[in-house]
Amino acid sequence: MRASRRSEVDPFIVMDVMEAARQAEASGRSIIHMEVGQPGTPAPAGARAAVVGALESDPLGYTVALGLPALRQRIATLYKDWYGLDLNPDRVIVTPGSSGAFLLAFTALFEAGDRVGLGEPGYPSYRQILKALSLQPVGLPTSLENRLQPVPEDVPADLAGLIVASPANPSGTMLSTVALSGLIGRAAEIGAAFVSDEIYHGIQYEGRAVSALEISDDVCVINSFSKYFSMTGWRVGWMVVPEAEIRRYERLAQNMFICPPHVSQVAALAAMDCDVELQANLDVYTENRRLMLDGLPRAGFDRIAPPDGAFYVYADVSDLTRDSLAFSREILAEAGVAVTPGLDFDPKRGKGTLRFSYARATADIAEGLERLRVFMNRR
Repeated sequence: MRASRRSEVDPFIVMDVMEAARQAEASGRSIIHMEVGQPGTPAPAGARAAVVGALESDPLGYTVALGLPALRQRIATLYKDWYGLDLNPDRVIVTPGSSGAFLLAFTALFEAGDRVGLGEPGYPSYRQILKALSLQPVGLPTSLENRLQPVPEDVPADLAGLIVASPANPSGTMLSTVALSGLIGRAAEIGAAFVSDEIYHGIQYEGRAVSALEISDDVCVINSFSKYFSMTGWRVGWMVVPEAEIRRYERLAQNMFICPPHVSQVAALAAMDCDVELQANLDVYTENRRLMLDGLPRAGFDRIAPPDGAFYVYADVSDLTRDSLAFSREILAEAGVAVTPGLDFDPKRGKGTLRFSYARATADIAEGLERLRVFMNRR
């Protein structure tokens, strides 16, 4: 059977780590999960209740391609509540997870062969989706001085697009209004499309996350119900696009996906009004962050930058190993803690970094930190 060169993407290493952790658990071992960016909590109770009701009363067939009108309107209201923006709900497109939004955005914005910039370290699937669409990902190495975020000087003039995430994965760092404005301005200067990954908005600890829509309407903003709304497996996200481009995205969505999962949209709509439960989840992340910033240095992982948002700590372990993948396997085997090697996020410098997720229950985080301390003391 023939196979395309563009299908030869790299594996998502964290998924391989998850599988290794699953196999260890299946053999009877206790594993603490610090590898995956997945909340330990289920979808909010109100969302689950809404689904139960819908299953009894609604055939849950196709929705329109851009998503349930009520959900699009509710998402537009969120932009008023969170950012003070009056957003036309027609600009909101509900997607099969943020991954579906990236597929739509990259297909709508770029021609085959275009060069698209992304900060390193950064979410690895940007790079692999771009490759699969015959686009050229261009890594922009970032520095600790700039809190592992790109700055305008990092952005070459020959890019067709720029992808920025704030809060970022894997670092959890956020861009200020000034910093984000500078990057949007640089993209406009060189004629590049600007894609803002905002899927960790709502999970921040000091200050608030700034949306690219507060600065410009000529951007593509992507978000998801996976993180703040604790709905990873439901696979529902959204994007906001310029008004003039709505029909372009609609045509693509009709043909690529038909529509997002109906049942997930029902759950998402109800989840947006579960403020008390969502705040309780944020309180857990806040406490977990405190434990991590105290416990990781005690365990010997002291080259870290405090995250502003999301639920990750990105650690420089180049003084401990030259092979983060082998190191993560050693930690899993010896300590029973699953962590993610930095190779996922930075192909060049990731051999010397690890990402620790603190999205799980506080008791798990405390136990994991103690296991790491004991492991490092023995090492």
